[in-house]
Amino acid sequence: MTRELSIALQSDEDLATYAGLAPRIEELGFAAISVYADLGYPSPMLPLITAAQATRTIRLGPACLNPYLLHPVEIASQLHMLDSVSGGRAFLGLARGAWLDAVGVSQDRPVRRLREAVDVVRRLMRGDDTGYQGEIFQMAPGVRLAYRPVRPDVDLLLGAWGPLGLALAGELAAGVKIGGTANPALLPRARQALERGAARAGRSPAEVGLVCGAVTVVDEDGASARRLARAEVATYLPVVAALDGIDLGPAGLGAAELATMQRLVRAGDHEAAGRLVPDAVLDLFAFSGTPDQVTGQVTALLEAGATRVEFGTPHGLTAGLGIELLGRRVLPAVRGE
Repeated sequence: MTRELSIALQSDEDLATYAGLAPRIEELGFAAISVYADLGYPSPMLPLITAAQATRTIRLGPACLNPYLLHPVEIASQLHMLDSVSGGRAFLGLARGAWLDAVGVSQDRPVRRLREAVDVVRRLMRGDDTGYQGEIFQMAPGVRLAYRPVRPDVDLLLGAWGPLGLALAGELAAGVKIGGTANPALLPRARQALERGAARAGRSPAEVGLVCGAVTVVDEDGASARRLARAEVATYLPVVAALDGIDLGPAGLGAAELATMQRLVRAGDHEAAGRLVPDAVLDLFAFSGTPDQVTGQVTALLEAGATRVEFGTPHGLTAGLGIELLGRRVLPAVRGE
């Protein structure tokens, strides 16, 4: 399977930023552009549509929509719009989502909800109006989209961390994304879970891509890049560390330290929170440092079995400079050019 690099963007920039960055990302040779669908941020769809209008070949999709806040009918409608504007270059990123308890949304039965959401979206995209009676979602016979989708099948990327979600991706998806990780040690276990799911569906495991994505800060000034990366990682480290099943206690980050980190983040002091993140922990959750340092991290992930590595925000001390360094220094080095 081809080994690729891609760029993920946040959804809160002005549209001119996406119109300017997207064609440059395509020109540099990246395989895809993702836009985050984080809680409290704008919908990723308008940035993705803007990027689609400014590009010709690069793949685009949200990372990721969730079926707790969006019904599958709405997900299918948004997917159709992106696929239409991009001329068939869209993919669907779907995950259980995070932090939804803060808005009173209980995330019960996530694997069943994801499975049924995929079923409903695919039925709608294929024009199947025979109805659907799932344990969570239902559609009466005769329900169908009021338009003709560009394609009946669009690649699915499931966001997952645990063995059940990874197995579901192996069964249903074109790929799975483990978000918030730069840790090669996670990949053998993830691949085993993917293989179990693929076996259930009678698929070859080679059909399922394995994507790793994380905060990225690259700069010729490696120390400054890593300082900024620490502040970024501190925002989500307490959540993602638990999802990854990593015990940070031996690195000096026990429950008390993580609670302090969360308190500092909530108070807006990200730099102080970042100072609590040791070097060894930073390298598990972010790509950071000089282009050579980031190249080493990416190479380790690809050698451990990743098929795509996605560079998340903020990319560099400025986004434009970081993307340029990733495209002109890291991408060619990973390709051996």
